[in-house]
Amino acid sequence: MTLIKICGITNKEDALWAADLKVDALGFIFAESPRRVGPEVVCKIVKFLPPFVSTVGVFVDEDKEKVKEIADLCSLTTLQFHGEESPAYCQGFRQKVIKSFRVKDESVLEKAVSYKVDAYLLDTYLRGRPGGTGKTFNWEIAGRVKGIGVPLILSGGLNPDNVARAISEVRPYAVDVGSGVESKEGKKDYGKLERLVKMVRKAG
Repeated sequence: MTLIKICGITNKEDALWAADLKVDALGFIFAESPRRVGPEVVCKIVKFLPPFVSTVGVFVDEDKEKVKEIADLCSLTTLQFHGEESPAYCQGFRQKVIKSFRVKDESVLEKAVSYKVDAYLLDTYLRGRPGGTGKTFNWEIAGRVKGIGVPLILSGGLNPDNVARAISEVRPYAVDVGSGVESKEGKKDYGKLERLVKMVRKAG
């Protein structure tokens, strides 16, 4: 079964909506973004989550010690690095680590293979935007990256209308959806969330 991560959670209501729909992970963005949240907000949200929902902190080229501090403070289970973090940087954390790559072309294959992490996340390349583009990329490349043998999380422009096709074509370990289930930046749409979860579960 393809797992579901809902990213860009900014408030308790959205987090509980998603948890009620039995998504597998929630993403909190600690980097510059319209969906950025502070550690104090995340700490309050996490207290209300059921025990089997993973909490993912998204960071972009952050100081390593600050990442560890926030991760411990917010009881994060997973860290997602969305910048130019090196393979060495991604080592030494007690949480699971996801390394994100923005896909421009097949050169991502050569880059990804040097990282020893728990999962790769593939997002769409858009100049000047580390993520949250709302656009898809060539999923054939995702299929090739999947061949490396590291769990693959597919992101970039996914929504209730295209997620089933994405799963059919790539068969990823998980899908990561943010803007595709929003009513506005930083606010989730419960109807879209519900439909997305339904489509993913149906696709398998």
